Amino acid sequence: MTNRTTLATFVLVGFSGSFIDQLSFFVSFLLVYIFTVLENLVIVVLVLQDSRLHKPMYVFLGNLSFLDIWYVSVTLPNMLTNILTGNHEISFSACVAQLFIFTFLGAAECYLLAAMAYDRYVAICSPLRYTSIMQDKCVFCLLIWSWSLGLLTPILPIWFLTQLDFCGSNKVDHYFCDASPLVRLSCGDNMVKELVDFIVSVFVLMSSLIVIVASYTSITLSIIKMSSSQGRRKAFSTCTSHLAVVCLFYGTMGFTYMRVEAGLPISANKLVSVFYSVITPTLNPVIYTLRNKDVKRALNKVLINKTCLKNEF
Repeated sequence: MTNRTTLATFVLVGFSGSFIDQLSFFVSFLLVYIFTVLENLVIVVLVLQDSRLHKPMYVFLGNLSFLDIWYVSVTLPNMLTNILTGNHEISFSACVAQLFIFTFLGAAECYLLAAMAYDRYVAICSPLRYTSIMQDKCVFCLLIWSWSLGLLTPILPIWFLTQLDFCGSNKVDHYFCDASPLVRLSCGDNMVKELVDFIVSVFVLMSSLIVIVASYTSITLSIIKMSSSQGRRKAFSTCTSHLAVVCLFYGTMGFTYMRVEAGLPISANKLVSVFYSVITPTLNPVIYTLRNKDVKRALNKVLINKTCLKNEF
């Protein structure tokens, strides 16, 4: 493979193992994918249909679920097809497209989580001004800002990737086209490309994390000042779910994209990638809805209406 990257064909190694292992991987990831898509789709439908969920917090939650549906769909169906057919080849153009969309959605989720943190900050620290601040226009701007910044994030890293030449092995030691294993296959000086990836990753993760940390620092100080213990418990309960998602998502993303190479095998990135690309989208609806009475009420309403409709026929 001495041609330019536009003519290259890669092989996604995925998760190696015996036939039984591959079958286990296929069944496990297929079930996780189906469950993730269905549960996130339920959240999106509930937010769209139930007028009581037409509030900023649930609009953000609906956007997060919509994003997570595409987030898992970028990688898992292709991996499942590879396991089923045994054909792990992917063209360079398809590889670049997958990496672009995956990076775009990952960055958009960072900014969306930051917008949700700001929403909780206004709700708890300025409850009397919440309605006037978090109007439809403000929510719309935050959503557009999140999706737009996410879309801009992969442009520079992807452009530098397309300027690389690839030689030697074409085997990508990953289950999808991620930047780090691709760069390792290139020949020549990759320092600029790696530096650009690092800077972009730091900017996305830190800029959104600063908003989240600042918001929850103010929230914590505001909760401490509350005189009512019941009010403190209620305030904490509305924030713990969001913090759980943030810790899982940012922890694994930071390990993968912000750490300096220290001789760790690429398989470590591959395992960690499962957490933020598969586990997090699966857990998001579960974490957000377990303690959310409004979502539970909306879901019960839909189930009851369907049951009544069935009984009529």
